[in-house]
Amino acid sequence: MKTVLRVSAISMLLAGSALALTGERMPEIALDKMSAAQRSVADVIMSGPRKSIGGPFNAWLRSPELADRLQKVGEYVRFNTSLDKRINEMAILMTAQAWGSQYEWYAHEPLALKAGLDPAIVAAIGAGRKPDNMKDDEAIVWEFTTQLRRDHGVDDAIYASALEKFGENGIIDLIAVNGYYDVVSMTLNVAHVKPPADAQLPFQQAGR
Repeated sequence: MKTVLRVSAISMLLAGSALALTGERMPEIALDKMSAAQRSVADVIMSGPRKSIGGPFNAWLRSPELADRLQKVGEYVRFNTSLDKRINEMAILMTAQAWGSQYEWYAHEPLALKAGLDPAIVAAIGAGRKPDNMKDDEAIVWEFTTQLRRDHGVDDAIYASALEKFGENGIIDLIAVNGYYDVVSMTLNVAHVKPPADAQLPFQQAGR
């Protein structure tokens, strides 16, 4: 009898572990279950331009102070950046593709299209290819972002092109949007935040 109970307990443990590893690792925290610090940050996010605590925010609330600091950076790089929304969203899609972050792609592909990014460019980014027929600013963002992520820096030629097109403010904002969405994508991948099952996505989720 003890052997049967032991086997049953082990089976339940393994089943629970499998569920944890195939579902979202950090389930949504109900508002009435949040600590005061978590609820304060959640209220700020929900009353801002995002209107919800989806995406990485539910996971970040496990560390409320960090969540607050990150959401403020994110609000700037998404809504108040000096970069045109079209190329800002292009950099976000490149980041999502680089990390294999399906939720990030799902959330930002429609925003990129709405901002005027050519669907052919979106498709090429999703496939991991250099797009054809890019506008001058798009070509700079592509090369700058590609070099930065691949080489951990950029060469003098692309730096000069970015400086002429975007200025120093724009260069810093371009670095920031890449870095912020690196953190977003890492969070989404580790927390197993998934897009809807019927979402049409160009690549497989990383780390799954």
